[in-house]
Amino acid sequence: MAEKTTKKTMKREREGSPMRTVSLHHFHDTENSQSLDVSCSEVMQEEYGLYVWPCSVVLAEYIWQNRQRFVGSRVIELGAGTALPGVVAAKVGASVVLTDREDQPQVFENMQKTCDLNQITCEMQRLTWGQWNDKAFALRHPGQVVLGADVLYASKDFDDLLATVKFLLLGMPDSVFITTYQPRSGHRSIEYLMAKWGLQCTQLLDAADFLPASKLSALSNSVELVEVKSHN
Repeated sequence: MAEKTTKKTMKREREGSPMRTVSLHHFHDTENSQSLDVSCSEVMQEEYGLYVWPCSVVLAEYIWQNRQRFVGSRVIELGAGTALPGVVAAKVGASVVLTDREDQPQVFENMQKTCDLNQITCEMQRLTWGQWNDKAFALRHPGQVVLGADVLYASKDFDDLLATVKFLLLGMPDSVFITTYQPRSGHRSIEYLMAKWGLQCTQLLDAADFLPASKLSALSNSVELVEVKSHN
C-alpha cells in the first residue's frame, strides 16, 4: 500500500509566463521502496482541461497502487486534459492513447508539454464523445483499460460519454472503464444511463479506501472510483 509521502507543489514554468505552471505529483510505496514523480503542465484559465482536478489525482494514485495491472497494457484516457492518470500509466509501462475533444487544440498542446516534461511518448487523438469516425473505430481493442477522471461532470454529456464507453467496451469482455468522480446531483440518472447502455459496475471504491492521508486531506469533496464493464 502506498504511504502518505505525497506532495504537490506549484512553480512557474519561466519568467514572463505567470499563468503557466508545472505541478509536481509524487507517488511512493514504502513497502517496496518504490516511488514515481510526475510533472504536469497547467494553465490557470477558465478552460477545464488545462489544470489538474482532484479526481485526476485520485485516479492516478489508484493506477500507481495497481501498477502491475498496467504493465504492458493498452490504455485510453477519455477527456484527458492535463493527462495525469494517463501519464502515470505510461510511466509504469502501459501503451497510452490520450484523447480529448476535437475543438480543444490548446489542450493537446498542453498535453504534449506534459509528455515532454516526463520524457514519455503517448499517442494523442481527437475524440468527441458520441461522434464516430475511422479513428474512433481504431481505438477499439481487446483487453484495454479506458480511463476517465471527472468525466461525469456535466449531465448534458453523460449520454454521449456512456455511448462512447459502450462503443469501446462492446464485445471486449476483458476491457474495463475506470473513472473517478465527485458524487453530484443527478447520480441516479447516471445509473439509469448505465443500464440503458448495457454497462455494469464491477467495483466501487471511495477515495478514502486507498488514498494516502496527505492526498486525502487535500480533497474538499468526496471522490468515488468505479470500474465498469459491458454486459455483452
